Parts: sequence; C-alpha cells; structure tokens
Amino acid sequence: MNRKLLWKLCLLITAGIVTLFYLINSLTIRTEEQMSMLEASHREELKQWGKEAEARFLSSNEGELEQWLKELQEKENTWATVTQYELTHVAGKRGNEHRYIGYNLGRDVDWKVHLYFKENPVMEIPFATKQTSLLVLLPDRMRPGSYWKTTRLLLQILLPMGILALVSVMLYRHIMHPLRKLEQATREFSRGNFDVRVHHQLGNRDDEISELAKTFDQMATRIGEQIVNQRQLIADLSHELRTPLTRLDIAIEGAGASHADDKNIQRIQRESAHIRRLVDDTLTLAWLDNEQPSTGIEDLDLVDLIDVIVEDARFEFPDRTICTHLPDSAEIRQSNHKAVGQALENILRNAMRYTPKGQAVHVLLEGNTKNRFVINIEDSGPGVPEALLDSIFKPFFRADQSRTSKSKNFGLGLALAQRQLHSVGGTVEASNRSVGGLCMRVTLPTQSLEPA
Repeated sequence: MNRKLLWKLCLLITAGIVTLFYLINSLTIRTEEQMSMLEASHREELKQWGKEAEARFLSSNEGELEQWLKELQEKENTWATVTQYELTHVAGKRGNEHRYIGYNLGRDVDWKVHLYFKENPVMEIPFATKQTSLLVLLPDRMRPGSYWKTTRLLLQILLPMGILALVSVMLYRHIMHPLRKLEQATREFSRGNFDVRVHHQLGNRDDEISELAKTFDQMATRIGEQIVNQRQLIADLSHELRTPLTRLDIAIEGAGASHADDKNIQRIQRESAHIRRLVDDTLTLAWLDNEQPSTGIEDLDLVDLIDVIVEDARFEFPDRTICTHLPDSAEIRQSNHKAVGQALENILRNAMRYTPKGQAVHVLLEGNTKNRFVINIEDSGPGVPEALLDSIFKPFFRADQSRTSKSKNFGLGLALAQRQLHSVGGTVEASNRSVGGLCMRVTLPTQSLEPA
C-alpha cells in the first residue's frame, strides 16, 4: 500500500512547524527591536533638555542651572545632573589608530533600551564640548515597551495557536471531505441505492483515502450484484413454487369432485396449505429484509386491535384461556394497522401454541409511558434457555425441534413480528418469567416514525 497521505502530512507538518518557529522568532526579535527604541518625540524632548542645560551651563550661571535641574527633577519625578569629565591617558602605548576620544556615562537617545531591565536607564545628552553632558534617569512616561509582555504573549503563544488551529482546520477539511463523500455513499447504499460509487467523486486524488474509496466501490459492486441476484432468485422461487401449488390445488378440487379418498385429500390439502404458508411467510420475510418498505400511515386504537386478535386466538385455541388487562383506549397516530396487527397476532399465536391445554395466556397493555405503549404477552409454557432468547427472532430458528415440527411451526413468526414492528418504530424483547413461561415485551410509539 502506498502511503502518500502519510508522507504528505509528515512533510507538511515538519516543514510547517520549522517555518512557523523561524517566522515567530524573527518576528519577535524584530518587534522587540522596534519597541526598544524611544519614540521620536521623546528623543527630541531629551535633546531639547540637553540644549537648555547647555545654554545655562555656558552662561556660567550655576544657580540658574541648578534651579532648572531641580524643576526638571520635580516635574518628571526623576534624577538629572550635568557632569563634566576628562579622559586622561595613564598607561599603555600611545598613538594607536584606535584612540579613545571619549566614553559614555549613559545611553545615547538613539540607542535601544533593554526591555528586560527593571530600572530605567540613565540617558546621556552630550553638549557641544564632548567632556560635558546632561545625565537624566529616563522618566517612566518615556520608557519604551509598555506593552511588550502582552505583545510577546501574543507573538509567542496566541499567534502560533491561531496559525496551528487554521492549519488543523485545513488538514481536517482535506481529510474529511472524501470521508464525508464515503459516508454519504454508505448511507445511500444502506438505503438500497446499489449504484452509488465514490472514487470518481474524489477527482485526481491518489492516496490512502482514494484506495479506500476504490475498495468501497468494489465492495458495493459485488454486494449489489449479489443482492440483485438474490432478489431475482426470490422472484423466481415465488413463481416456481406458487405455480405447482396452484396446480396441486386444482387437482385436489378435481379429486374432491370425483369423490376420491377423502382422508388422503384432506391430508394433501393440509400439506398444500402448509407449504403455501411457508412460501408466503418466507417471501414476506425476505421482502421486509431486502426492501425495508415504508408502511402506510394511519391512526389506530391499540385496544380495539388487540380485542380482535384475542377473539381470533380464542376461536383457534378453544382449550386455552386468554386473560386481558387493557385500558379503555390506546390511540396511536401515523402507524400501520396491518403491520402492528400481524406482529401481535404472530406473537400471541406463538404464546398460545406453547401454553399447555387448560392454562392461560396474559395480555397486558400498560398506559402511555414516555410516549410509548408497552404490551406484555405472557404464556405458561416451558420458556426458552437464556442463551437463546435473542436467537428466537432469527428466521427458521427452533428451540425445540420435536415440538415445533408437531405444531407445524416454521420458526418465522417471531422473525416476521420483529421486522414488522421495526417498520413502525416498535421493538420486541423476550424474557423468561420467574413463575415459568415466556414474556414477550412489545413497545410501540404513540406516534410512529420511520425506522432509522
């Protein structure tokens, strides 16, 4: 597998981080240098102080100079003095080209002021005679870099965070754009659109994600073909089985008209009905699994529906008792009468089938709880092993082979019931009762929604 995306990300992130550090460091140094310089107005003001001090110094009026310095110190809350010095050679070779012609007692007004020093520097404004200068402790109002700490925080932390966040968003979009296409295609495929493909939507992209898209397209092609073939097989099976069954029914009717052996004819009729019901249930289950159809929308009263189903079950199983505990009404909006009815009928018939003769099946409908109705159908049978409770909803599953064969149960009723309830937003769960028997718990929303 090529790893173009990996190398691309490694190169981009490595080069980006090095470049970012270099730029941030350069920008910080440059900003610090600019913020270390005195403002032009302050430099001019300091030079003006030097001119005024020099004028008073040259007038030889020390009292006036002293008074001016005192007023300056009080006004600026600082220290100021006029200093005169002389450079005297003491030892060493004379006549070197690098002769000292003077030295500084303070900082020149055009020099940088270090922003990390806590104390203000002493500024030197030299007079025309280089041996005399005005020395002033830089007033606080002239100190540069007042916002240096905030600026440094912005440059070294907030700015890199912002740039990295922007780069992260760009990388996220670069990676997530094809993944969203793949997600959308997966959703379309799950809804039954087997013609959806992804790779051509990614343009000229050639990396691990494009390989994933190719793999998805191959999978979609293969599974789509299998599902189409399966549907065709179901359609062919429906035709091939129903046609001979119809001929068998016609033959039975002809045999009955000719007064053939009634016992054998009745047996053939039962077996024919048995096979026809098996075919119908199998095709219905396959249709629900493959098509996931949208059921019709209608309002219904759950109590009335259960009453009808219970009456039919009492007629079919006269040797069992059904005890109902139902409210006066249970309105469900935007559901489907046929789907709910067939599901409850299958569950109730299953309970009646495994309840011994003379025993009772209980049907309880609980009131509106969190916008859902709960129906408990409890039988008096042997129950189901805990490990098999989830398996009873699988097609053709039989927990007891001998008993189900005698009752002519195909193992499709609960599988059909689960899928029919799912089509209207309902659920069904099985659990063993503490007193013996199985409890089927059906939940239905008061307003059905399309299942996800």
